[in-house]
Amino acid sequence: MSGSANVVSMRGLAKTYHLDAVDVPALMDVDLDIRSGCFTVISGPSGSGKTTLLNMIGCIDLPDRGEVTVAGQAVQKLADDALSDFRARHIGFIFQNFNLLPVLTVEENVEYPLLLSRTPAAERRRRVAAMLEAVGIPDKARNLPGQLSGGQRQRVAIARALAPSPQLVLADEPTANLDSHTGSAIIALMRDMQREYHVSFVFSSHDPKVLAEADDAVMIQDGRIMAVERDRRAPAPEGVRP
Repeated sequence: MSGSANVVSMRGLAKTYHLDAVDVPALMDVDLDIRSGCFTVISGPSGSGKTTLLNMIGCIDLPDRGEVTVAGQAVQKLADDALSDFRARHIGFIFQNFNLLPVLTVEENVEYPLLLSRTPAAERRRRVAAMLEAVGIPDKARNLPGQLSGGQRQRVAIARALAPSPQLVLADEPTANLDSHTGSAIIALMRDMQREYHVSFVFSSHDPKVLAEADDAVMIQDGRIMAVERDRRAPAPEGVRP
């Protein structure tokens, strides 16, 4: 981990959704720092605001009130095009339903964000090959997503998220559609990728196996941060029994 530096800072964050004539508060007065180089899990019951909070961190949605700083950039100050470019360069996404393009091969899916960022062709080929090797599926490069298992599809999604060398990777319930054994393997892989590539991972998850891997855990309920637990995996001081 990288000490006290923060990859995300939020101050006074509020978000309300307007559904017909009803106002639905999703986040209220959120103050939160997410440390660089950590495996951070956002946990809470359904409807607690986890996904909304993740969308704010990922610059997919903007708050009604408050400030969001990601990788040193106050994101609400960016125009739409600049925000899209910032998101493409600094943030990777892993989704519970994989979100792979079914008509593209595995290597083409991993290459896609590099095309969007106009990475030169030779560098694209190098990165795609390196990422497929890193996630353990170099032999699946020419396969279509429909020819893969759920665990293999999630490995492709991880490779795609990491291919642009982001500072931050967001994962929304990444084990929700996987069996227990495969989910555990995917968690271990993401932990390995976080360490190897020195990238910050932020998850929303109900999965106790994901929470058990967290360096930091953020507990949210009814749109409010209820608790933040730091250094959950830190070793006990010498002479202190766990």
